[in-house]
Amino acid sequence: MPASNRAAHRAALRVAVLADSDTRWKWGALTARRLSAEPDAVHLTGYLLRGRATPTARQLGEVGARADRLTEVTCAGFLAELSAPERESYDVVVLALVGGAVQAVLHGARALWPEPAARPVFVTGYVGVVYEKLADGLLLRHGADLVLANSRHDAGRFRAVYEGVGAGAGAVVETALPFLAPAEAHAYAPLGSTAHRVVFAVQPSVPDARADRTYLLRRAAEHARLHPGREVLIKLRSRPGEHTTHLEELPYQRLAEQLPGGLPSNCRLVYGNMGEVLDTTDLLVTVSSTAALESLHRGIPTAVLTDLGVREALGNHHFLGSGCLASWTQLDAGLLPKADPDWLAAQGVGAPAAPDSGAVGAQDPCDPYAAARARLAELLDGAPLPPVAPYYTQDTAPGYLPGILARHHLGADGHPLPGAARTGAGESRLRRRLRAHLREAARGAYRHGVQRVAPVIRRLGEL
Repeated sequence: MPASNRAAHRAALRVAVLADSDTRWKWGALTARRLSAEPDAVHLTGYLLRGRATPTARQLGEVGARADRLTEVTCAGFLAELSAPERESYDVVVLALVGGAVQAVLHGARALWPEPAARPVFVTGYVGVVYEKLADGLLLRHGADLVLANSRHDAGRFRAVYEGVGAGAGAVVETALPFLAPAEAHAYAPLGSTAHRVVFAVQPSVPDARADRTYLLRRAAEHARLHPGREVLIKLRSRPGEHTTHLEELPYQRLAEQLPGGLPSNCRLVYGNMGEVLDTTDLLVTVSSTAALESLHRGIPTAVLTDLGVREALGNHHFLGSGCLASWTQLDAGLLPKADPDWLAAQGVGAPAAPDSGAVGAQDPCDPYAAARARLAELLDGAPLPPVAPYYTQDTAPGYLPGILARHHLGADGHPLPGAARTGAGESRLRRRLRAHLREAARGAYRHGVQRVAPVIRRLGEL
């Protein structure tokens, strides 16, 4: 699309979001709308990357983020969609993916537009708390035109990683998690002296050991027994057989069935949109879920559990200094944690932080996406964009990059490998349906293996 036409379409921004799980779809779709001054005018086309975590219709409905069109694709198929002359062109492509998939798409884009061109602006970022694989994940995202950081704290870390390897850090822009309401629009509830509804927000893979997960579930049930006047909700991410961003080998639903004495009458398992659940929550308890940030932003007392230690593997070390670290024992005794205001400000939640006037792409305290929209406008209104330039190339990572690209059926030059599945063009409707049923059957077998067979084999190996 010529630059003049791209500028004319800014009010009706055409955005494609490629996501590989339910949580990343939520982040990508909401981010796409926050990138426009007129969110309702965004023309949003969704693509779900085919894989083990491709969300089900139920998961998509629970997330609540809508698209004008939603299609399941492979990496090669998505690149074919971007380059097909008969398809609509996009102003922006939001890559809501794991790092390796982001890198694959960026190298594919470089192959599509090896010279300056009126290509889409590529945007990526993280769905929540970044507590592991910081350097690995960031360098796999390098090359996007905008790398969104969810807080001032993250923006500083991101720039330090890029500058530390000699890569450009100009793409890093400070924003906020897109599902956090603007600070000035949110009415914060005052802290109460007690909690009537306690929500334990579980995570698919943290912790991952059966004994640890059973322990946390047991303590939640015991808390309910100790406080019969409280309602304790175990907020689940997915149903058995479904996957989200991370694998869940030991679903809490099955652990609850095996819990001695079962769950008391005032303790139950729930699903649903996290924002809606938080609307009636008085105390949020978790190990390290991003739900803690959403809860803190609303002014809800939030406990990050220390029962299993404060460890990098759990991610709760991210909350050091927050004032939220607590154990079930302390919560049983009536503790309602109070978050540290300075920590909240650095994390971009709660009351707005003062802008860092010396930082490029610093967040406006009243509009956390203002800097991102300004940068995007510059890119859309300017001359043809240069080729995508990731840090990882055949020169910088010759033993790492080819494997990343091959997993997505791309060659070392970013072009699809022979035989890579691109689109369903030319196939009959019957053949497309057959392929869809076969894919779903294969996913079901995979999920059964992860959640049923793998734990049995692991226990047998420990005999």
